[in-house]
Amino acid sequence: MSANTWRQPTGDSDLADLSPITDKQSTGSAAGTAHHVHRTVRTTLSEAVRRGHVPNNPAEIAKAPRLEEEDIEPFTIEEVQSLLVEAAKLRNSARWVVALALGLRQGKALGLHWEDVDLDAGYVRIRKNRLRPKYAHGCGGNQCGRKAGYCPKRQQTRREHKPTKSRAGRRTIGLPDPLIKILRQHQDVQERERSAAGADWEGKGYVFASPVGGPLSPNTDFHVWKRLLRDAGVRDGRLHDARHTAATVLLILGVPDVVVDSIMGWEPGGAARMRARYMHVTGPMLRKVAQQVGRALWELPGAQEKSN
Repeated sequence: MSANTWRQPTGDSDLADLSPITDKQSTGSAAGTAHHVHRTVRTTLSEAVRRGHVPNNPAEIAKAPRLEEEDIEPFTIEEVQSLLVEAAKLRNSARWVVALALGLRQGKALGLHWEDVDLDAGYVRIRKNRLRPKYAHGCGGNQCGRKAGYCPKRQQTRREHKPTKSRAGRRTIGLPDPLIKILRQHQDVQERERSAAGADWEGKGYVFASPVGGPLSPNTDFHVWKRLLRDAGVRDGRLHDARHTAATVLLILGVPDVVVDSIMGWEPGGAARMRARYMHVTGPMLRKVAQQVGRALWELPGAQEKSN
């Protein structure tokens, strides 16, 4: 595949979510995009073989470029606490508590509907994934002189969300009591917004919605995250680092592997590899905790003073 190859749009399929690979993406994200393209094409051609449209699947022979492991940079507990304090000042503040406490990917968090949340039983079901908006001109071509997404009469050409595909992705997660309280408060605030919006309320059932009940834009959500980091005085980081933070906390707490895999939505085939990637992060933290326990239990009173 050449560096400037464009994909053929195919409606709402995975292939339609792919972006062109440019010369600027020669490393890092380009390899990840190539892997996604390869996986999608392989799956599509396998289905074509099954239906008898083609005799074999050439994508089974092709090899995707080597994918470098991304660095894991979880936030510290102190950084998380600073973020939660600052997030409490924002509209949809529970959005960021969910990110840091449950490790939900952006699409899963923005795709949450109230019908998937049971605050009385204390759990949330992950079943939908928010799609990035895609627009077409509504002005009759390009008469407005702007990109389709900025056309005054733009028309949405992609559905707002789709069901989560993988079995690991479709999961049920227990909610900590403090988060249940926060979500109840969030529900009350949203109900007041519904009353204020009146007939303008869209009523689509999103947990994290616009002031009139519509879906949140992933792009806007990302910029709010960046602003939250700045306002909290926390180092810059990816939104995905919130997910890393949640996974790291689970491992430090010694949560059983099978439970960690279920909460994080890791596929069975790659779960062990994912957990292994976190060991270099949790190892030093675990040793520090062990040293603190050792001093608390076995160090004699006054021993430290004598050593000084």
